[in-house]
Amino acid sequence: MPLRIGPLEIDPPVVLAPMAGVTNAPFRRLCREFGAGLYVSEMIGARGLVERNEKTLALARFDDDEVPRSIQLYGTDPSSLGAAVQMLVEELRVDHIDMNFGCPMGKVTRHGGGAALPWKKDLFRSIVSTAVGAAGEVPVTVKFRKGIDDDHLTYLETGLIAEEEGAAAVALHARTARQLYSGEADWDSIARLREAVTTIPVLGNGDIWTAWDAIAMMEKTGCDGVVVGRGCLGRPWLFRDLADVFAGERPRRAPSLGEIGAIMIRHARLLVSHFGEKVGMNLFRKHPSWYLKGFPAGSALRDAFARVSSVEELAALIGQLDPGIPFPEAAHTMVRGHSQGPRPVRLPDGFLEDRSGTRLDREAEQVVSGG
Repeated sequence: MPLRIGPLEIDPPVVLAPMAGVTNAPFRRLCREFGAGLYVSEMIGARGLVERNEKTLALARFDDDEVPRSIQLYGTDPSSLGAAVQMLVEELRVDHIDMNFGCPMGKVTRHGGGAALPWKKDLFRSIVSTAVGAAGEVPVTVKFRKGIDDDHLTYLETGLIAEEEGAAAVALHARTARQLYSGEADWDSIARLREAVTTIPVLGNGDIWTAWDAIAMMEKTGCDGVVVGRGCLGRPWLFRDLADVFAGERPRRAPSLGEIGAIMIRHARLLVSHFGEKVGMNLFRKHPSWYLKGFPAGSALRDAFARVSSVEELAALIGQLDPGIPFPEAAHTMVRGHSQGPRPVRLPDGFLEDRSGTRLDREAEQVVSGG
């Protein structure tokens, strides 16, 4: 059944999670070529957008034919956030805005932002209310974690506040900020959120490594859709698999090493076309280790992939691989991307002593791109 987020119909009910340094326009295009869904940009900072920071504006770029235009926005000050939303709607013509309250990184939480912010209930409510009001007909969704740690869980009230203030959907990464990306995602918490939030869609995020994991999550939790993050790193065809299983079919055969090599070249060319050769290839260098996860490749060759500087050099390196090697079965569930944690959450002094308050320090607004 399609997922409805405001006026948008998402079929299959799959959303690409925003990932810093990854979900730029070229990667979003690559994923769209494999399957339908909603593909969200990297996170951008509200203040940087309003101040027309060059890096922020670059992160907010879309391909001319990208539809729907979906962007994730970070902010801690309602006034600057409202101005940023208005700019996104009127100037950048976005079709969807996702609010980030899930980033667990210390550079964000140490000022009270990201996954820490819902602890301040009044501020959280004000931010969501302001964003929804400024967005008009453009749907605003809210993504968050279970809470700061197991002793400071906030996800149920966070979901209810978002629902009350007019969010079009909520998404739960079923880990605490303290967990970072370690351990197993707590799918039971997604089910509890689904029971509490009844008038808007609830999406689940965490440990979707295969298309069958998405089906299992929805069956176990009753959630309305899934958010896919690390599972698609080095595997953009996961969106094809997801389209297959939601259509009641078995996923197609995973690509061989030769076919993956062609995908890598396509990915690099898209990055170079969008950013230029130097920046594009620098951005690509993190991807080969994910594409080659589980395949036999010596350390020298892997190191060469991590230093590749042109599409031609990349093609030559791929030529050293055996194209006939099938995709390793074990690689379907190998962890890609972040795996650190657990780790104590960095917070402002006295942050947990008071849940009221409608403002954080100015430093919390300085984030241009988070995780």
